[in-house]
Amino acid sequence: MAADLKLGLNTGYWAGGPPPGVTESVAEAERLGFDSIWSSETYGSDALTPLAWWGSQTEKVRLGTSIIQISARRPTTTAMAAMTMDHLSGGRFMLGLGVSGPQVVEGWYGEPFAKPLARTREYVAIVREVIARREPVTSEGPYYPLPVSGREGITGLAKPLKSILHPLRERIPIYIAAEGPKNIALAAEIGDGWLPLYYSPYYDAELYRPCLEEGFARRGGAPEDFEIAPSVPLIVDDDIERAADVLRPMYALYFGGMGARSMNFHHQVIVRMGYEALAKKIQDLYLEGKKDEAAAAVPTKLVEELALIGPAAKIRDDLEAWRESPVTTILIAGPVDRLRQAAELVLG
Repeated sequence: MAADLKLGLNTGYWAGGPPPGVTESVAEAERLGFDSIWSSETYGSDALTPLAWWGSQTEKVRLGTSIIQISARRPTTTAMAAMTMDHLSGGRFMLGLGVSGPQVVEGWYGEPFAKPLARTREYVAIVREVIARREPVTSEGPYYPLPVSGREGITGLAKPLKSILHPLRERIPIYIAAEGPKNIALAAEIGDGWLPLYYSPYYDAELYRPCLEEGFARRGGAPEDFEIAPSVPLIVDDDIERAADVLRPMYALYFGGMGARSMNFHHQVIVRMGYEALAKKIQDLYLEGKKDEAAAAVPTKLVEELALIGPAAKIRDDLEAWRESPVTTILIAGPVDRLRQAAELVLG
């Protein structure tokens, strides 16, 4: 039976400044019945400050980070921020975490990228322990040892500490951004939700469900309230090709030019979908500086598998595949008019 879908507003990360009209979009999202608002970070604006600002102007929508990059903050710092946001918002905060990629992790944060799954597991465990506030926090893991010892410059005077801030909720929902099979399984094992950047309901049984089931099995079963919230472009246009043209440059950037040739997680998404030769072609063109040709090489079929495009009646039909999938929320970006279209199509 088709499930009800929720809507979230994905404000994304900033380029030259705050997204134009974002204050109006946030207010309209709450008025329209959107379930959540999400913010992002890369190597410019941070994810928490805008969310706190917009959260102060709303009353009902949940507030999520999509995502906080774990290399940007120690796990205790992230837990402090999560508890603070949860208090300020009256229990509306959701903590979305992700590892980003080696160019950002090592080039911007100056942290090693190796062992991202092990780092994530250790990071999440510490965050949960801090928020639960049952006892002073300790960790014997290799990446975030607490208390730290045995390093040059360490005094040896450290002792385990417990947050002086009492949490509003002892368990704040943690969502894991993941694209690869092992990462998706980890999200299902240790997270309260999964944040896919590129998801297609048409590949659920083949690509996603086995990974989720593996992770759920490791935790002893699937939680009833586990959420899956992919970012889904939505373009209402009677001309399908024109709608696809809006999105082709973005897909060419992510599938072809994001990260390094040898390590582009977005590129691997469409490889697993069966587009290996096409993925290589897009990447080759993009890295050769032929960005327009790379965009033109993105087929409309692929866009339709990842996004909701075309006339309103077509999108309503396409939404049935999303309702039949395990997706609980679709995150939409765009101006007020697009949010109204999304609400009419998804919630109406």
